[in-house]
Order: sequence, then C-alpha cells, then structure tokens
Amino acid sequence: MENGALVSLTLVVVLGIGSQWVAWRIHLPSILLMLACGLLAGPILGLLEPSKLFRDDLLFAFVSLSVGLILFEGGLSLRLAELRQVGYVVFALCSIGSLVTWAIASLAAHWILGLSTTIATLQGAVLVVTGPTVVGPLLRHVRPTQRLATTLKWEGILIDPIGAILAVLVLEAILQTSSQPMIGQIVRGGSLALVVGALVGGTAGGILTQLIKRHWVPDALQNPFAFMLVVVAFTGANHWVGESGLVAVTVMGIVIANQSGLYVQHIVEFKENLRVLLLGSLFILLAARIDFESLRQVGKAVIPFLLTLIFVARPAATLLSTVGTTLSWRERAFIAWMAPRGIVAAAISALFALRLELNGQFEGQLLVPITFVVIVITVAVYGLTASPLARLLAVSQQDPQGVMFVGAHPLARTMAEALDKEGFSTLLVDTNRASLIEARLQGRQTYHGNILAEHALENIDLASIGRVLAMTPNDEANSMIALHCSELFGRKESYQLVADTRSHVATTQMHGRQLFREGKTYRNLTERFAEGAVIKKSKLSKEFDYHAFLQHYGDHVVPLFRISAKGTLSVCTSERFSNPEPGTTLIILTDQVDTSDRSDDSNSKHVEISKADVTSSEP
Repeated sequence: MENGALVSLTLVVVLGIGSQWVAWRIHLPSILLMLACGLLAGPILGLLEPSKLFRDDLLFAFVSLSVGLILFEGGLSLRLAELRQVGYVVFALCSIGSLVTWAIASLAAHWILGLSTTIATLQGAVLVVTGPTVVGPLLRHVRPTQRLATTLKWEGILIDPIGAILAVLVLEAILQTSSQPMIGQIVRGGSLALVVGALVGGTAGGILTQLIKRHWVPDALQNPFAFMLVVVAFTGANHWVGESGLVAVTVMGIVIANQSGLYVQHIVEFKENLRVLLLGSLFILLAARIDFESLRQVGKAVIPFLLTLIFVARPAATLLSTVGTTLSWRERAFIAWMAPRGIVAAAISALFALRLELNGQFEGQLLVPITFVVIVITVAVYGLTASPLARLLAVSQQDPQGVMFVGAHPLARTMAEALDKEGFSTLLVDTNRASLIEARLQGRQTYHGNILAEHALENIDLASIGRVLAMTPNDEANSMIALHCSELFGRKESYQLVADTRSHVATTQMHGRQLFREGKTYRNLTERFAEGAVIKKSKLSKEFDYHAFLQHYGDHVVPLFRISAKGTLSVCTSERFSNPEPGTTLIILTDQVDTSDRSDDSNSKHVEISKADVTSSEP
C-alpha cells in the first residue's frame, strides 16, 4: 500500500512537470497536456485514483493552499506604477466585466444546459475567473504591446480572488436557503471578504518587509520564512471570512513587490519554481478525478454554451468595461479574445460539487465536467488563436529581433548603429548621461537609468526588443544584468561581455552567455576599437564562403552578429556554432581596413564621429 501511494505521488510529479516540459518543446499551452495526462492516468487507464491517495478534505485543503501560493507569486509581479495607464480598465474589467460575465454565463447555463436557477447561478460565478496560470504563459507567448500585457496580467491575477469570493458567497446562499441568492447578502459578504483579506495581506506583507529590511531573518531562511507567512495569512484570513485568504495572499504579494530598496528576487524565484510544481500537480490530480459519466450527462449542449461564453459573454464584458477609455478598437478586440479559464475555476468547481453532494443537491456534480470542458476548450481556442489574432490586429511583435545594449560607450554605440542600418531596433541603456547624449545625437534610442533598478524594465518599451547585451566594464554588474533580464528574454537571449578576466563570483550558473570569441573581453575590444579597429558587415556567398572569409580577415576578426538570408538576427558567442551559410551577413570587428570599402565623404565624416566605419565588405 505504501509503495502504491509512493508510485502514485511519483506519477503525479512526473506527469505534472513532464507535460509542462513537453508543452514547452512543442510550443503548446501546457494546461492542455496537463489535463490530457490527468484524464489518461485517471479515468481512462485507472493508474491514478486521487480519492484513494488523499481524503477529500485533505485533497481540497492542499488545492486551496496551492492556489493561494500561486496567487501570492502572481501578486509579486504586480507593480502599482503600472496602473497609471491601465488602472481604470483593470478596475472595470474586474467589477463591471465580472458582473456581466456572471449574468450571461448564468443565463446560458440555465437556458442552454438546463441547470436549475441556483446551480446555474453558481456555475456562472465559477466561470468568472480567468487566472494567471493560463493568461501569463499566453502573454509571454504572444508578446502583446506593453499596455495590453499589463492590463491582462493585472486582470488575470485580481479576478481570481474576486471571482472565488463571488462563487463562495453564491454557494453559501444556496446552502442556507432554497430561494435565489440575495444580492444584499452577496454584496455584504464580498465587501467583508475584501476588507479582511486586504488588512491581513497588508499586515503580513508589512511584517515580512520590515523583517527583511532590518536583517532579522538570515538569507538562508528568507524563502521558508516568506512561505510560512503566506500560509499563515491565507489560513488566518480564511478562518475569519471564507475565501478572503486569496485576497490576503494577493495583497501580500503586491505589498512586498512595491517596497523600495527591498531585494526579493530570490523569493520570487523560489515561488516561481514552487508554482510550476504545484500547478502541474493540481491539474493532474483534479483531471484524474473527472467522471466520464458526468461528462456524458453534459452532452452536446455544452457546445452552444461555450460559444456563448466566447462570442457573447467576454466581448460584452470587454465592451462595457472599456467604454470611454483610450484603448484602440484593436486593443479592445484582443482583450475580448482573451478569457481562458484556469486552475482556480477547476479547484472551486470540484470543492463546490463535493459540498453540494453532501448537502443532498446532486445536480452540483455537473459543475466539475462543465468547468473542465470550458477550461480545455477555452485554453485550446485562445491558446491556438491568440498569436495569429495579435499579428492580424498589429498589437504584438512575434519573435522580436531588436537588441538592448546595457552600456552606451563608443563600441556599443557603433554596434547599435550597424544593426540600425540593417533594420533592427536597438536601445542603449546607461547611467552615464554624456554617453547617452552622444548616442541620441547619432540617432540612437536611449534610456537613462540603472537597468537593475526597481520597475526599470517595466518603464521601457521593449515590444521590439528580443535580447540583451550587458557590456559594462564591471563583470559582476554584467552577470546581474544578464540574470535580471533573463526573466524577460530567457537565458538563451541574455548575453554579457566579460569585463577583463572571469570573476570567481560569476560561476557558470550566475552569468549570461559569453559574448563573441573566447578571450575577447571588454578591455580587449574597447582598446582595439580606440586604436582604430572598425565595424563592418560582410555578406557570404557561394564564391566567398565562411572559409574564404576567415582566410581573408585572419584570426584577428571578431564576428559580432549574424543575419541569416531570411533576416533573422543572432548574436555570436564563445560557444561553438555551425559555419554560416551563403547569404548570411556577418557584422564584424576587425583591424583590417579595406580602402575599397570607403564609399564617400559622408562616410569619412562618420569615421571622425564614431571612430569606426559601418560599411559593406564583399571581397
């Protein structure tokens, strides 16, 4: 028996994490594979039986606490400064939009699915939530404009506790009386839950902030101590008012995220890793509990119900929530097409079904299959169509090719100029105002400030930027910049130039990908550049292939960037790479100057300003 439980737990972890990895490899929404694996392991093959692995009360306590931890992690990503542009829209979507969605979904559940008025009202409340667990990955995949991404991120995180509280209040009204839920009771209960949750979460966030700032918690205990306070805040708030714990942990995350001078990146990373594990386990366990007999009871009526949610409820909620705002019709259309349901809807539907069944209302068993069908279909529909729609509406840039240089010294400015001439967006970031003035005079895009400062990445328009090159004289700073920006660009597109010699602090796990050839450091390259080295572009052909290129320029050439025949930019690193194909354009740093490359007087003037040529070399 013990071995059976151990095998089952192992299966949950393997399927939960493995399905997310496979989804990443094949570029599909991970929630689809997690639900499919849960169904396969549970009702189809019978390999996993959550009811035998956990008692129902223990399972739902685990589910509830896990959702709280996921929302806390979401709250850590919310910056109040973002609300300056989108605050009203977020508030309207979470209030007006929630009520509109609730009303339409409830009516559709009653008229189309044939549910009783009370159960239909509860079903509508359950489907109000969207959730960061599905919206977040979709936004990272689609890469919409900054305003759109901020709006949908805030809505996805805040709508979870709001929707959960609404659903709980409707459930309590159903269990207390046979009549329809009273609006006054729901309003009073909802207000109380929001107030209690905000007070508990704000207090817990303030306590953790002060303890960390005063160094009363050692670094080694900060993650587990934060975990402990999240659990205490969640459970304490729920003890006073049902489901206010979700509000508490969300507010706690927001409070901590918006403290100045507080470094919490290690806490964020810990919670992100924990979220991946919890998310996979939750979906596997909940999907494995689905009864196919209940699915058959739902029948074909679920199709028009889904169409109503997608084509009526969400567009109506978006339209009424964005009236009078500065959002363009394109942005409104994209928001109207982004309402996938996630883990909170699955969790509360399973919990509510159990409570209704214990109360003798067996119709509540239909909540689970209906909700899971909605989750699967909405995630599939929005996940597969969001990117094409964003491109059609011109509200995103797929696979952005631009480059952000951290460091605006002459070498970086000239690299940026070379890329600009090839049609790639560039951005120079530095704290040295004089260097940025020079860059702006040369027509470059700049940002003055410390890239590691709080909210810096959120204040920069990075819609066309797809990679970062940390090129400061400080190796530790470059490592920190690469790691900091890897959250946005991924480790694959986070690079750093070695300052002089590799610092003993910057281990393999603590720095970005090393730029350019092995041994080419900041000092080496900037000294060569100051002594007259130039930046050129050289296009390869069948006659002048990479072998001929190396013979022509010799060992002193440093390839900087490669532009494929299709126009895709890649950064040259110290790692081994395959020889570029004919048609590839190389941007290089070389001491060799071909006088034939000099084109006109204007180019010579450019040499005096930037100390380098950006010319075409096709020997």
